[in-house]
Amino acid sequence: MTLHHGIADLPATTPESPLEVLVAGGGPSGLFLATELAERGVSVAVVEPRVELDWLHPRAKTTNARTMTHLRRLGLADALRTAAPLKVAYSQSVAFCTGLDGFEVLRFDEAFQLAEGRYELAPECGQQVAQPVVEQVLREALTASERGRLHLGVEFVRTESLERDDLTAAVVQDEDGTERTVYCRYLVGADGVSSAVRRDLGMRLEGSSASKSNLGILFRSTQLAERVSLPPAVQFWIIGREHAGMVGQMDRHDLWWVIIHGYDPESAAFAGVPSADLVRSLTGIDDVDIEVLAEDPWTARMLLAPRYRVGRTFLVGDAAHANPPWGGHGFNTCIGDAANLAWKLAAVCRGWAGAELLDSYEIERRPVARRTIDDAARNGRLLADDVNHPSLRDPGPRGEEARRAAAQALAVKKSEFHSLGLVLGYDYRDSPLITPAGSAPPAPDPIDYVPSAAPGCLLPHGWLDDTTSLYDVLGPGFTLLVDAASMTGAEVQAVRDLLVEDAELCRIVPIEAPAITARWEAPLVLVRPDQHVAWRGGEPGDVAPALRRAIADARVPAGSGPRS
Repeated sequence: MTLHHGIADLPATTPESPLEVLVAGGGPSGLFLATELAERGVSVAVVEPRVELDWLHPRAKTTNARTMTHLRRLGLADALRTAAPLKVAYSQSVAFCTGLDGFEVLRFDEAFQLAEGRYELAPECGQQVAQPVVEQVLREALTASERGRLHLGVEFVRTESLERDDLTAAVVQDEDGTERTVYCRYLVGADGVSSAVRRDLGMRLEGSSASKSNLGILFRSTQLAERVSLPPAVQFWIIGREHAGMVGQMDRHDLWWVIIHGYDPESAAFAGVPSADLVRSLTGIDDVDIEVLAEDPWTARMLLAPRYRVGRTFLVGDAAHANPPWGGHGFNTCIGDAANLAWKLAAVCRGWAGAELLDSYEIERRPVARRTIDDAARNGRLLADDVNHPSLRDPGPRGEEARRAAAQALAVKKSEFHSLGLVLGYDYRDSPLITPAGSAPPAPDPIDYVPSAAPGCLLPHGWLDDTTSLYDVLGPGFTLLVDAASMTGAEVQAVRDLLVEDAELCRIVPIEAPAITARWEAPLVLVRPDQHVAWRGGEPGDVAPALRRAIADARVPAGSGPRS
């Protein structure tokens, strides 16, 4: 186990013997990045000032299908599902209603890629689970690794100048103020919206904030669950009451969360009202026990860093962008950053890719964050307090008409809950690592996902048998998928002659599954370590140049092993 408290156990580093990667921040993105780096044989340490996880502020609650697929790649998807208090079978819906024992107005099924049984569009469906649970699973995975270390009670302070440009000197300190310098090849700032690493770079997040604030409340109630008359939902959006917002269960026992929209502590609707009464007002059930555990006023922010990289320092997750929560994309975008950067840092540190590979991180990930922030901001323009007429609770014809009108108005929220186009449909078509070939990627759409093997897109998913995903046969490096039905044995051998298999650099995998290979529109598909397509085509001689472009190093002959 490599879980450490304080500064004493930090690895001893010198300019001659540096750490490969230092990660400042042990939230989800920092932990995921470090865990994947350690899995790929890179020495990495995470410094995190929080010793204990903050269970009273659950923050993100949606782990989407793409993030679950990243976790599956690290062997952690099942561990997270086991740790999650609410199983997927509990509910796959978001419901809009007039109270937990009121009228249901609209329901979005299979929200957030929640689905029972085998999911077809990805190896994993989504999972509702609070962020501290995700962090706990990742902490355990990192501390169980051979090359990863987690140091709690330690935070990044600043960098110091060096006469050489192949290293970074990062100063960290513990809770007593004791400082220590860590020499590392690369520094990653994963230390949140108030990132000290980003401040050290002299950068600020740029953007705006929502016009209205919200109040998050975590509470216990031993009676509330039995008073809910509506079918289960992972989120109930409550409208038509004095206080409007969202409520849901944290577990199947007595722990709940609430977000009240349009919160203004100075207004008559909120001034002097106890939080327990706000919960009762929102749920519409007055005579129920409420024990408030934590309160968290917050305002949605739409912020983006101007740069994701300066020299040997990178920003990931909330250090690089602040996403509105509508749609649950913020945390998942953070994991996407980490997954993109992890394989690239590992490739450079292990010596099988050129340093120019790292330039592609910002080029690929910043547009994804921009698109995600913009879509979430659009969803935030219509919240529960915007559809809040009291006639919605009327049991007669007046109420029926009001609820029909509200359902029509709320249909625009579809992209918040059915956002496959954002979750699986983003692409890296403009990346310098991609070799264009064939048709272009589908036009971006936040809702509709059109699987495509066009270079830059996520490899279209399929199941090889009842339990084996196409993604399960991809290698840790690049994978050349071969449509075995459309190429002769001699052609496949020609590919092997031109591209000697190397377990770390590239794996060659013939696929005999016409329903899967038909989507490729080419007999050969070169897939990156992050499951995005780098190239597709039919000429074996084109594979090596595409691979060299994908690793940003024409000096490395295709098929050569890692350099020392």
